[in-house]
Amino acid sequence: MYLSKLFVPITKDLPAEAKIKSHQLMLRTGMIKQSSAGIYSWLPLGFKVMKKIEQIVREEQNAIGAQEMLMPTIQSSEIWKESGRYNDYGEEMLRIKDRQGREMLYGPTNEELITDVFRSSVKSYKALPQILYHIQWKFRDEIRPRFGVMRCKEFFMKDAYSFDLSDEDARKSYNKMFYSYLKTFNRMGLKAIPMAADTGPIGGDLSHEFIILAETGESKIYADKNIFKIDLNQYKFNDASLQKMREDFTKIYAVTDEKYKEVDFNKNVKKENQMLTKGIEVGHIFYFSDKYSKPMNCLIDDKKGKKTSVKMGSYGIGVSRLVGAIIEANYNDNVMKWPKTISPFDAVIIPSITKNNKENLEKAEKIYSELKKQNIDVLLDDVDENMSNKFKKHDLIGTPYQIIVGLKSKGDNFEFKELNSKSEILSLSKIIKKLKK
Repeated sequence: MYLSKLFVPITKDLPAEAKIKSHQLMLRTGMIKQSSAGIYSWLPLGFKVMKKIEQIVREEQNAIGAQEMLMPTIQSSEIWKESGRYNDYGEEMLRIKDRQGREMLYGPTNEELITDVFRSSVKSYKALPQILYHIQWKFRDEIRPRFGVMRCKEFFMKDAYSFDLSDEDARKSYNKMFYSYLKTFNRMGLKAIPMAADTGPIGGDLSHEFIILAETGESKIYADKNIFKIDLNQYKFNDASLQKMREDFTKIYAVTDEKYKEVDFNKNVKKENQMLTKGIEVGHIFYFSDKYSKPMNCLIDDKKGKKTSVKMGSYGIGVSRLVGAIIEANYNDNVMKWPKTISPFDAVIIPSITKNNKENLEKAEKIYSELKKQNIDVLLDDVDENMSNKFKKHDLIGTPYQIIVGLKSKGDNFEFKELNSKSEILSLSKIIKKLKK
């Protein structure tokens, strides 16, 4: 992509309404544009990052045997009345009527809808276990939307639902998802801490939220630093190993301020290992047994032919929220360095261009063509602008690698720089090897 052709409306000034780093950067670099309070259009740069996050989430869900589907955004009120949540959910639910006067709603979550799908299709324990997921827009009418995509009304989310015969089997599904979440966040360059959490309006008696560290996070974190020493690669994908994994993580002290007690913290964590910081929730998993299946008559035949309520769990990741959370974790001193797996581009070529000398642009175009042949997603800054402004702009956009075509370029050797690192002079072939690695 040529920068001159890319729809990226960069602004110089900090938006007055943006109070946190991610909101400021996403507006300044034209990743999003506010449509109304808490609702945004996702422009090409922001949409590209979000789709890369979505793909990582999808790959890790598929890896544990979850199956992707798609449910509608608009739901009937009838199934919510069956579960008993229609009147209890509160004003966050956007309630509407169609032209026949039927009560409908814009889905804030999908426990009822997936239960309705499952009960009409599965009648025997022989079809279990099942994990179904979709990645879809949700709507919650936040009374005070703020912080850009971190707390908005309309958001893009992955939600998965497990179906099992027994509590024991259901906890195995829970452990699979626990493992999948840690792997997902690792691939995005994030250190996520799993913490026991309240179940809230979802319900149930087992729940964990996944928190990433960020100075601007809404949650205060009290944790033992040893939680970062656990190597996820030591666990195998079988029930016994995954159970041990969850036990290993959950026996190490890590809580948000809601569950924090100073006495417990000092008792369970050595002074030198105590970590007090802030974090952002990026995922939440729940096990709620038959909370929805029982009132909705989602029954299956067990091994003895007896009807029993299927056991369920639900598992959410805020895909659009992750874009903001990753910025909060990585943006520093007006420089945003995207993790390589989700960067909008693999590299950017920055040639020094003057009105009377287009030689560097011609060299840059040759590099661009070669990188494209190698399936490297590259941005070429072909805009006639001084180099100082170009560097500031690309520090904001955050492409992790820069190829600079200027005074230091000689023959087939060019200046190559990873953001926040010193530059080096490398041949084009070595640059390609580095980028492909």
